[in-house]
Amino acid sequence: MPSDVASLKAFIEREIATLRADVRRTAEAALPVAVGSPGRSADERARTTSAGSAVARSGDGPPQCPCGQGTGAPHTCVDAGEDHDPMRCVCSTLPAIPVSAALLTPVRDASGEVEDFVIQAGNHIRSAEWLVSPDRQVGQRFFASARPGAVVSGLRSALRDVLVTGRSLNGLVVDYTEERYGRLKRVQLVHYAASCGDRVLTTWRPVRSRSELLTIDAQHLASVGWGRWDLLSGGVSWSEGLQRIFRTDPAPPWSLLELCDHLVPADVGPFGEFIASVLAGEEPAWTRIRFLVLGEVRTVDLLGRPVAGTDGRPWALQIVARDLTPQIRSRRRLVEKQAEAEQLRQQATAERHVASALREALLPTYSEGLAELGLTAAAAYLPAEPDAAVGGDWYKCRPLPNGRALVAIGDASGHGLDAVARMAQQRYAMAGLAHSGACAGDITTWLNQLVCSEPVAATATAAVGHIGEDRVLSWACAGHPAPLLLRGGRAFALPVEHRGPLLGALPGHAYETADFRLETGDVLLLYTDGVVERRGQDIAEGIGALTRALAGSRGLPPQRIIDRLTEEYERTIHDDDACLLAVEVD
Repeated sequence: MPSDVASLKAFIEREIATLRADVRRTAEAALPVAVGSPGRSADERARTTSAGSAVARSGDGPPQCPCGQGTGAPHTCVDAGEDHDPMRCVCSTLPAIPVSAALLTPVRDASGEVEDFVIQAGNHIRSAEWLVSPDRQVGQRFFASARPGAVVSGLRSALRDVLVTGRSLNGLVVDYTEERYGRLKRVQLVHYAASCGDRVLTTWRPVRSRSELLTIDAQHLASVGWGRWDLLSGGVSWSEGLQRIFRTDPAPPWSLLELCDHLVPADVGPFGEFIASVLAGEEPAWTRIRFLVLGEVRTVDLLGRPVAGTDGRPWALQIVARDLTPQIRSRRRLVEKQAEAEQLRQQATAERHVASALREALLPTYSEGLAELGLTAAAAYLPAEPDAAVGGDWYKCRPLPNGRALVAIGDASGHGLDAVARMAQQRYAMAGLAHSGACAGDITTWLNQLVCSEPVAATATAAVGHIGEDRVLSWACAGHPAPLLLRGGRAFALPVEHRGPLLGALPGHAYETADFRLETGDVLLLYTDGVVERRGQDIAEGIGALTRALAGSRGLPPQRIIDRLTEEYERTIHDDDACLLAVEVD
C-alpha cells in the first residue's frame, strides 16, 4: 500500500480509470446497432423512420400537440376530441407539484404598471405550518392579501421582471415575516418563477425542511457528517456535517485526491488501505485518520461502504465521518490537568512532610522542668485538616533561669512553609528575649519590632506571660484572645484592658504588662483563634462555647482537658489551624 501522498493519489487514479474503462466497454457492447448500419433490414429502418416522424420533435419548432397544431391557443384536438386550453393544463398539473405553487395573473394600475398579482390557481402544499395553502387563496391578491409579509422582500419586482423579460427566477431567498394570532412568525422561503404566456407560474418552499433541520442538528450534536463520491462522473456531494468537520466551502467539496492532500503523513498508509477495502467491496470498512485542516490536526473516524451496480462493481463510495477532535482535545487537557494535579499533590505532600518535621522539632509538648515550679502542663496542635499539619500557630511553656515559668502562645498569619518559617522565627525570638529577664511587656514590644522589620507585610498575635514563685501571672497581649481560667466550677476570661495591637501592625508600640494572681487548683487555658472561629458565626459565640466546655472539665488534669477540647474541636469544620495550652497550678 502506498506510503506517500503522490503514490496514494496515483493508486486511486488507476483504480478509477480501470473502473471507468470497464464500464465504458460494457456499455458500448450493450448499445444497439445504429440505424443504417449493416445487419438491419430495410423494413426495420423503415419502421424506425415512420415511428420517428409521428413523434413531436422539440427541436423542430414550437411544441406540437399530437394533432400537429400549436399549443398557443385553444383548439379542438383531433386526437383527443376535446378543447385543448394550455392554462387549464397548467392548472390541472399544480396538485402534482410537491412544493407550494400558484399561477398568478398580473394586476395593473392606471399607467399599465404591474402593482400586484391575483392567485388564479394554486395547489394544496403549505410551506409552513402557519401559512395558508395557495389553493385556499384563489382570487386573492398575492401581496396585498395572501402574502403581505413579502411586500418588502424584493419578490414583487422579481416577478415583474419574469413577466416582462420572460427570464425565469431561480432561487430567490425571502425572509418571510407575518403576524399571526398576536405573534410574529418567520420562515425562510426560496422562490422560483417562470413566465406562462401573460401569467406567471411561481413555486416556493422552505430553505430547509423540518427533517433537513433535524438532520443538520443531529450532525452538529454528534459531530458527524457524510459524503458520496461518484467514481464514474467525478461528482462529489457532502452533508453540512462533513463540511463543518473539514471547514470547507459548501460549493467545492473535496475529491478523494484532495482528501489525500490533507492527510497527516503518518496516516497515508492507513487511509490507502481504507480506500482499497471499500473499492474491493468490503463492507463496512472502518479506520481512524488524522487530517491537517487549516493548520489544525483533526482526528476523524471513517466508515465507508461501496455503492455497487448489478455486476457487483462499485461505482460510488459513501463515507460517514465522525469528528473526534473535540473529545481528543478534551482528553488531552484532562491528562494535562491530571498531571498538573498530581504534581501539585506531590508538592503538597512533600510540603506537609517538611512542615510536620519542622513542627515536631519546634513544638515539643511541654517542658518536664515545670513540675519543679509546681506546674503541670499539656498542649496540642490542631490542624484544620487531618493531613495538613501546616500553619503558623505556636506555643511555648518552659522554666527560665530566674525561677519563673514562661507561658506563651501565638499565631503567625498564613499557611504553608512560609507561615511555619515566620512561626519559628517569632517563637525562637520570644524564647531568646525571655532569657533576658525582661518583663512580658518588654518582650512583646521587642517582638513587635522584629515583625515590623520583616519585608513581608505579615502580622501575628501573641500572649506572653510569666508565672513566678508567688503564683502571679504577669502577662502581655498583642491582639490575641484572652486566656481562660478554670477556678472551681467556673470558667472565665482574664481581663484584657491592657491588650495592644497585632504584632507588625504598629511599629514602636509599647506593650503593657498586667498581673493576675493564681490559686492552687487553677487551670489556665491559652488558645489561638482557630479554636473559636466558625464560618458564619460570631467569634464571641465560639469563645462562649469554649468557656462552657472548660467549665465542664472541672477536676480533670490538663492532659484530659486538652483531649476533651480536642474532641470537641474535631466534631466541627474549621478553616484555620489552632493550638491549645493548659497549665495547672499544683
